[in-house]
Amino acid sequence: MSEKNRQHGINSTDEIVRIPVFYTPKMVANFSSFSPSAGKPEQVIAAWQQLDFNMEIIEPAAVSVEQLKAVHRPYYVDQVLAGQVKNGFGNSMLEVAESLRYTSGAMLAAAREAIRNRKIAVAPCSGFHHAGYTSAFGYCTFNGLMVAALDLHAEGLVARVGILDFDMHYGDGTVALIKRHQADSWIEHYTAGRDYESAFQANDFLARIPERVADMCDCDVILYQAGADPHIHDPLGGFLTLHN
Repeated sequence: MSEKNRQHGINSTDEIVRIPVFYTPKMVANFSSFSPSAGKPEQVIAAWQQLDFNMEIIEPAAVSVEQLKAVHRPYYVDQVLAGQVKNGFGNSMLEVAESLRYTSGAMLAAAREAIRNRKIAVAPCSGFHHAGYTSAFGYCTFNGLMVAALDLHAEGLVARVGILDFDMHYGDGTVALIKRHQADSWIEHYTAGRDYESAFQANDFLARIPERVADMCDCDVILYQAGADPHIHDPLGGFLTLHN
């Protein structure tokens, strides 16, 4: 396969492979913040469109309030959605609250599609892994990774779920929620923020990626949180700057 064909999603039989991308403008909240996370989905989609990325954009449904409450304390969910407590961005804006069910919805929809097509699906969203049972932190309000994992498991669509978290920071909210829901027997979780924090570790991080994926080979689906912040140009990151 030529590199050009590979980049445009064309396989050896010249069949165009369109990658399903779950996105809606309802996932986006535009306001001034140190972290641009709330506006990233729109920016990512625009960048992919400029690259002529071969994708099919599919509008995800919002997760229900009940699905959020299956993961988080119900009272906390109600307060966030009503703008009565601060979200992960440190404000109580209803615009942010209204976007949150769609970011988790995109993750869940992409996971369902990946299970269906047995390959891949994409949800260009962030703001999950610091969210705990009753708390928002670090630009994270609801943990869409755990929303997807628990919902798929409850439906019987999966027996085991992998959560591969390559964000710069430790996924403390995910760790706490796995423990709270006693899901450690069926969720295989790796958070790079536990082991990596400096640029000199970049080569080791990259070399160990196949090992991290292999640890999840018995999972029915892998939820991958990429994280933009390992890259040096992100205001919150840096360990993927190669050390010379």
